[in-house]
Amino acid sequence: MRLPSNMEAPIKIGMLDSGVGGFSVLREMLRSLPSHPVHYVADNAWCPYGNKPPRDIRRRVLRIADSLIEAGCGIIVVACNSATIHGVELLRASYPLPFVGMEPAVKPAAEMTRSGIVGVLATEASIAGEKFHRLVTAHAQGVRVITRPCPRFVELVEAGVLEGPEAEAVVRAEVMPLLEQGVDVLVLGCTHYPFLRPVMETVVPPTVSILDTGGAVCRRVSRLLDAAGTTPSSSHSPAALAIETTGDLEHVTRLLPLLLPDHGRPVTVRHVDLFNGEASP
Repeated sequence: MRLPSNMEAPIKIGMLDSGVGGFSVLREMLRSLPSHPVHYVADNAWCPYGNKPPRDIRRRVLRIADSLIEAGCGIIVVACNSATIHGVELLRASYPLPFVGMEPAVKPAAEMTRSGIVGVLATEASIAGEKFHRLVTAHAQGVRVITRPCPRFVELVEAGVLEGPEAEAVVRAEVMPLLEQGVDVLVLGCTHYPFLRPVMETVVPPTVSILDTGGAVCRRVSRLLDAAGTTPSSSHSPAALAIETTGDLEHVTRLLPLLLPDHGRPVTVRHVDLFNGEASP
């Protein structure tokens, strides 16, 4: 799906995630595309998506996509691996605008590994998805791919615990079993996980590479915008950032300076009820 060309104003970028994990992609977006306004919806009321049924994930992301389109977004980033695995194809079939999803860096990991063993840290929903298995089949022939769900990682990031003894203990417990099996490339298959990368780098030896796809997603969005011939803002002021949460507003507001420091955008943060008060079971 192509963006409309010759737009008179920068296209608004929509983003959605189960919570604040997508901020790891958002921070790249804010740096790479300062002229484009961004509208981010965090479905904290239903976080995490990783242990939810695929049918429920699809229902949630369809409703969030509706709200982003109503807000004037012309391109939407599904900044959640679980939502991408189970929902991006339905989104692309349902709406006449581009959707950019998250894809675990299995291909570059398979090309990079020297031991022939790659570890993928992801959510249960991502690992179980057919899309993920097609990715491994297509790009990891001859490479052993070991997957490991890490739900505690999401809990840490959503709680704002990015360092310290607790974070290090959780990271060590999840990563060491993979290293013991010979993994020399770790793929971060959830947008929450890059926030724990500094801790991971203290745990793994320097011979182990760590890959995430936030930068690749931003480059994909940038190419789509360039192809559409969008007009950069003539103003020297950065474009606005709107953040909405279906969950606790105070929680997201508290995490904002920790996860998005020095973003340099005029920002609004508000609660939005897209599901009639329905909360995560």
